Amino acid sequence: MLKGKTPLIVAIVLGLLAGVVAYSAIKKKEADVRRGWNLVPVVVAAQDIPEGTIITFDMISQRSVPEQFVTSSVVKPDSATYVVNQKVLVPLQAGDPLLWSQFETTKAAERLSSKVQKKGRAITLEAKAITAVGGWVRPNDHVDVIGTFRDPQTDEQVAVTLLQNVIVLATGKITGTTNVNLIPEGQREYNNVSLLVIPEEAEILVLASEMGNLTLSLRNEDDVDIIEERGRATISTLLSGERTRVLEQKRREIITIIKGNSKEQNAGVGSP
Repeated sequence: MLKGKTPLIVAIVLGLLAGVVAYSAIKKKEADVRRGWNLVPVVVAAQDIPEGTIITFDMISQRSVPEQFVTSSVVKPDSATYVVNQKVLVPLQAGDPLLWSQFETTKAAERLSSKVQKKGRAITLEAKAITAVGGWVRPNDHVDVIGTFRDPQTDEQVAVTLLQNVIVLATGKITGTTNVNLIPEGQREYNNVSLLVIPEEAEILVLASEMGNLTLSLRNEDDVDIIEERGRATISTLLSGERTRVLEQKRREIITIIKGNSKEQNAGVGSP
């Protein structure tokens, strides 16, 4: 009996499969049509703005537009503060999206000299990821500079902290006031770091960079203490382990203090 019904069953199954395929195709088409039409907020002019006007918060607002029309050149709400107090280079009508290219800040190159304090000097060091804490060093960070050299008297490799608590002025072309939205992502990486030092320290760093390798050690922004008595790491102290054991004990005491302070601070949250 089933033999006679086999063609009918096959036809039904094929029909169901065709229906499923057609349904999937329709849903995919609907998804493709909807894609890019999700609304995202952008910064727009709240009023007509003449060319050359200094933008204030009262002159801008936000509006939602389809995401397919929003590129990296459009100013987003979380970056609005970067265009406030900036001069617009073109006239804008109410409702026009704001673009980074419309502002004078994109035309004016930053001058590192304006970041250097009087009687200070900016000096630039090569800084690969391995020598710049994996690329985590940023402008306004505080760092120590460690030099690795060969001691001419003992012919041993020596590592010593040359400078402590040095302020980072720039990483590549980015300073603490740079609007990174104006810089292509590929140019945000850096291979050099500019530090704020005094002239004598600049001399030390220039000579040290000729003699060996320099590495940056990142500090907590609130840690400005200077270690007066510093030892140095040599192959002998490294292999003997004597200095390592002393420092390990010191590290345990410091880390314990840090943990203790953290607990006290957490416990004090909400207390009068």
